[in-house]
Amino acid sequence: MIALFFTLALLVATLSTANAAPSKNWSDCLGINPDHSIRGCTNIIKSGEESGKNRSIAYYNRGITYSNKGDYNRAITDYDMSIKLNPKDADVYLNRGFAYRMKVQFDRAIADYTQAIKLNPKYASAYFNRGFAYTKMDDYDSAFADFDQVTKLNPKDATAYFNRGVAHENKGRYDRAIADYDKVIKLIPKFADAYGNRGMANEKIGQRNKAITDFRKALELRPGDRVGTSGLKRLGETP
Repeated sequence: MIALFFTLALLVATLSTANAAPSKNWSDCLGINPDHSIRGCTNIIKSGEESGKNRSIAYYNRGITYSNKGDYNRAITDYDMSIKLNPKDADVYLNRGFAYRMKVQFDRAIADYTQAIKLNPKYASAYFNRGFAYTKMDDYDSAFADFDQVTKLNPKDATAYFNRGVAHENKGRYDRAIADYDKVIKLIPKFADAYGNRGMANEKIGQRNKAITDFRKALELRPGDRVGTSGLKRLGETP
């Protein structure tokens, strides 16, 4: 099985207010304690005393908390309300896309990532996550385009090269996959999955010795690594 990675910045919104010090509810809403955050954001939403933009922030931050707790349905409901109050916030679309992705609703996730990109054309995280969703849907050409964009915006994003390598490998473009895994390893020399995946690609093109070296390196970096172990066994080597 070829490993694949996705990333998401669950960004907490900042309060838009002229007050010198936030209230207890805002301190809780913007804080890291999940129960306090939900309570504080809920109190703000129900108070009827805040601007539409600030209520949008409260819904958004409560949505993030629900998402972190794995309650994606409630998270999506809150993101919906946040977008209704402030439809120009790319971060909310990104995070709602993540919630849909976790519910395996990739079409909806892609639609949200696309809207985030429309609002912020240089939003690398949106391109990355949309590329991940396209890969999960076997739409590799679209995934290539998104991961290409990520590498242009952030040439040191190793996971973008890694996931593009996975897409190349899934399409049988093993030389291109190896080139991407090479870049990953140059950026993160101890990335065990990159060695394992490169080993599989080398195995596919008949580079037995290189594959063995990669599988052994994966096991060195992560003892018991399944890709390294199974790869060596396929090649008649002792793990």
